[in-house]
Amino acid sequence: MTAITISEVIAQLNEIVTRSADVSERAGYFAALYKRVTIAVADKTKQGYFDDNTRMEKLDIVFANRYLEAYQNYRGGKSCSHCWQLAFDTTKLWKPMILHHLLAGMNAHISLDLGVAAATVSPGAGINDVQNDFYKINEVLKELVEELKTDLFDRWPLSKLLVKLNIGKFENELAGFSMNIARDAAWQQAIDYAPLNTAVLRDAFIYERDETVTAFGKKFLYPGRWITFVTSVLRVFEFGTISSKIKKLDRELVTATV
Repeated sequence: MTAITISEVIAQLNEIVTRSADVSERAGYFAALYKRVTIAVADKTKQGYFDDNTRMEKLDIVFANRYLEAYQNYRGGKSCSHCWQLAFDTTKLWKPMILHHLLAGMNAHISLDLGVAAATVSPGAGINDVQNDFYKINEVLKELVEELKTDLFDRWPLSKLLVKLNIGKFENELAGFSMNIARDAAWQQAIDYAPLNTAVLRDAFIYERDETVTAFGKKFLYPGRWITFVTSVLRVFEFGTISSKIKKLDRELVTATV
């Protein structure tokens, strides 16, 4: 069901989190994160954070519906974007860490959906008016992801050893996903997508972009032997059931927004 308001978006995300915890589906990891993102953006619009808060509320809803539709289609056996197919298929696997499940979702949602959503809300030349707010919403996303990455690494028993070994930018290498790069690529996508005035042109653009985003997702989900080995070792120390980790993640994320 298409969400009409942010409250409906949050309610649907909460349903996904609850259902995923009940049946032990790793899809609940990203849903918990995204619920926090949606609440944070909603709070920012109420505070007058954006240049045009009404427009950003609309963008937030359009943006969220792309994820909700992909999730519903996947569960219903229908087709969805290949990058979302990759993210959802990955939730069936044991080896990826929570961080990688989250970033697989972020890759699909930011690298494909965000630019499309921005251009949908502000098509044509109007896309230029949204640039400042586009970067503001990405700052909100970046802050939340960085906080979450820190929380997740702190939770691993081997994190102190990694610090002692002084492995430079190990976290970023392990994650393989840069918010800044994703943000800039998403904005360029919005600029390129906004002038397209037929369904044929828009569908062709989305298809090509989807293939690029999917290929990148495969690179950080299936990296070289060294990172894969370290990932496998760290994964062993992610204690708890899928259900308990979803509930813990959701509880911590909700607490962080209060």
